[in-house]
Parts: sequence; structure tokens; C-alpha cells
Amino acid sequence: MPETTVGFLMLVVAGAMNASFTLPMKFTRQWAWENTWLAWTLFALFLFPPVLALLVVPHLGEVYRDAGPGPVLVVAAFGAGWGVAQVFFGLAVEAIGIALTFSIVLGISAAVGSLLPFVRLHPEKLFTPVGCGIVAGVILVIAGVAICAVAGRRREAMTTAGFGPAARSRSMKSGLMLSIACGLGASFVNLGFSFGDSLLGSARKFGASPLGAPNAAWLPLMVAGGIPNLCYCLYLLSKNKTGSRFNGRTVGYWLLALLMAVFWFGSSQLYGISAGKLGGLGLIVGWPLFMSLIVIMASLLGVMTGEWKNSGRQPLRIQFAGVAMLVVAVFVLARASNGI
Repeated sequence: MPETTVGFLMLVVAGAMNASFTLPMKFTRQWAWENTWLAWTLFALFLFPPVLALLVVPHLGEVYRDAGPGPVLVVAAFGAGWGVAQVFFGLAVEAIGIALTFSIVLGISAAVGSLLPFVRLHPEKLFTPVGCGIVAGVILVIAGVAICAVAGRRREAMTTAGFGPAARSRSMKSGLMLSIACGLGASFVNLGFSFGDSLLGSARKFGASPLGAPNAAWLPLMVAGGIPNLCYCLYLLSKNKTGSRFNGRTVGYWLLALLMAVFWFGSSQLYGISAGKLGGLGLIVGWPLFMSLIVIMASLLGVMTGEWKNSGRQPLRIQFAGVAMLVVAVFVLARASNGI
């Protein structure tokens, strides 16, 4: 089986895992959002990255000394920016709803996270057939996500029916600004990973396998991203007086948060591995593919779990039109990756 096919199949699995990692939150009813998110942050961003890096990257300290502080700080800065974007995501959801926020964030992230590294690192390929295919695929991703945003907004229109036009307008404007900022920050995961290639080179130099080397970049990126998430959760616990909810019989909730972390961290690992199998432009092609597959899988899961049950036929039809557009984008990007 060709390497690009293996990489694409791994991306499909990664997209499914990422799209479903929040499902366990439906069963942590005695916890507030900040309780569950804090538990997830501790597992996914502070426990798993260093443990796995120490296991699969030999002489980890030497790797960072060999690469120098510059690349580590750059990757960590991108991670911190992504962590701040996660905070913006929660605020945007409160203002304009999950579906619209999700769509705007992933659309901007797909565009910025793929095109910026492409233009910076491979400008000579921009007007080649492969480059045109990548640009066309990203445009289709943005169009598909925009259609899904329309569907999500129509589905959630009833939630603001009781508010006046002025209140809805203020909420929409602030929500859109937060979503745009979050989309830019969300792309920092791929930017940090792509600009941390010297860390991967140092890891391989000291004996890390091609599958294990990416963890030299994931470690500073995720730990730095965890700091804003941790601070925001602690702020909400203090503000909402929800810290006491950790008391009592909530061992099962910690296990659910652990499951969330396994799914999310596992999807990130699979993305990093699959990008390496998609050729020299793997990170550039893989990122919009990953974003598209997340939206597709999330849409299917939303239908399966009854999120669209009372929305009527029109919003669901629009959503399926957006998903169809994303499926086309996946095929275009997959074909472009075969030409790398």
C-alpha cells in the first residue's frame, strides 16, 4: 500500500478521534465545563506529552541542547498562542453557538495553517499543478465550512429568539471577532509543528525513530498551550465556585476526562505521523485534510447523537451540502498529495 494512502487512512482515524473526543463530556453532568476541561488539560497537555517524549525520544535533554533554545521557544510560543485561542473558543461559543464557532475556527485554521507555511517554505511550488491543487482544496474547505456555518446558525437561531435585535447584534459581533481570533490561533498547532522541524532533525540525530521524533516538538507546544487553558479553568473554578464539585464520587468523571485526553492526544499523534507519510508537503496538505475530516465526522456524530433532531429539514440539508463540499475538498487534497 502506498505511503500516501496509509497517511490518508490514518488522517481519517485521527479526524474521527478528534471529532468525538468531547463526547464523554455529555456524561460528566455533576461537573461544570471548567471541571471537565481542567481534568482534560492535566491529562492531555501536561501528562501525556512529557511521558511519551521521554519514552520515544532518546536523550531528550541533549536533543533540545543540540537544537538550541530558539526553535524550542518558537514552538512554545505557537503553543501558547494556541492555548489562548482555546480560551477564545469557549467565549465565542457562549456568544454565537457551537456550530458557527466550530465552522469559522476550522475554516480559518485550515487556510492559515496550510497556506502560510506553503508560501513561506515552498513558494516555487505555488503555481505548479500540486500547488494549484492544494490552493483549490483549501478554497473548497473554506466554502464547505462556510456552508456548515450557515446551517449551524439556522439551527441555533431559536436560542436567541427571546433577545432583542440590539443584544443579538452585539453578541454576534463579539462572537465573530473571537471566532476569527480563535481560528488564527488554532492554526498555530500546525505552524508550531512545521516550524519546529529542526527539533525533529535533532531527535532523529540522537536515535529517535521517524514515528517518535515528532514528540520533540509536541512536548513544548502542548505544555505551553496547556498554561492558558489551566489558568482559564482555575479562574472559572474561582469565579463560579465550582471547585467543590471535584469532591464526592467523581472517580468515573476523571476516567471520562482521561478517555477524552486519549482520543485528543491520540488524534494529534496520528496527524503528526500521517503528515510524514504524505510527502514533502505533508504538513501543508495534511492540515486542511485533517480539518475537513473533523468537520465531516463531527457532523455525522451530531446527527447520530440527536443534535439536529428538532432543527427542521432545511438546516440539516444545508449542513449535508457543506459536508458534501468538504468531501470534494478531501478528494482534491488527496489527489494533490499523490502528486507530491
